[in-house]
Amino acid sequence: MAPFLEQAIQSVLTQDYPNLEYLVMDGGSTDGTPDILRKYEGRLRWESRSDRGQSDAVNRGFLQSRGSIFAFLCADDAYLPGAIRTAVRHLQARPEYGGVYGEGYLVDAQGAILGLYPAREFDSEALSSQCIICQPAAFLRREVFAGAGMLDPELHYALDWDLWIRVAKRRRLLKVDECLAISRMHRGNKTLRHRRGVYREQLEVLRRHYGYAPFPHVYGYCCALLDARDGFYEPVPASLAKYALSWLVGSWRNWRRPLRYWTECWRAGLDAWRRKAWRPWAGRSPRPRD
Repeated sequence: MAPFLEQAIQSVLTQDYPNLEYLVMDGGSTDGTPDILRKYEGRLRWESRSDRGQSDAVNRGFLQSRGSIFAFLCADDAYLPGAIRTAVRHLQARPEYGGVYGEGYLVDAQGAILGLYPAREFDSEALSSQCIICQPAAFLRREVFAGAGMLDPELHYALDWDLWIRVAKRRRLLKVDECLAISRMHRGNKTLRHRRGVYREQLEVLRRHYGYAPFPHVYGYCCALLDARDGFYEPVPASLAKYALSWLVGSWRNWRRPLRYWTECWRAGLDAWRRKAWRPWAGRSPRPRD
């Protein structure tokens, strides 16, 4: 992530909030990251060593920090100007909330805006089917992050979604309308590069917390099994094979709630048929919702 690292660093160091503690946890990178970090010595603390992945690195950074509000930022994401001051202002004004999150732009490798992250008003039930919180635009009170057990070091893709679910069981989070960060969607990021692992972890997180895997996530996993396209820059076309596999995999994963899953599956299949997604003779298929 070295090509994006300096933008991430500058986005933190140029914030207009004065009382800021900044730690960079590098997993022993060999892409020139340590050379970049040395340029900022005295303005941030950093270490470069092998770790167990992103969750482990964030947890270690948290344990070395002292701030009462905590956030973590990936090397290819960045804060927008005023993000930290805005988050602190909202948290100071609303002590009943355990954290705050705002809107986030999805951008490409060059920084061009592709759209908004699909953030929604906080709803603990909505987390059972969708990650409604943009991670780089989220800030938590220290005791809330610690009380939720920090990040699960065994998770590498759905780590933030799992955290929000655990936090939501303890405290409410405040959604604000301000745009606080950018989340970079490029072909080198793990969300697009490892679609199979992303969906596998999402299914595990949903099973762990809710005992149920909704059809869209099962279908996305099956698409990743049968089609190598990333689903973002390369739309994944719908097919009967993907639907059939989703029926089988979802029935197995939801064996305790088969009727609920079969109903979801039937409705999704009927909707796809109406949209002519599986009838190539009826015209060009629209972009599927995987």
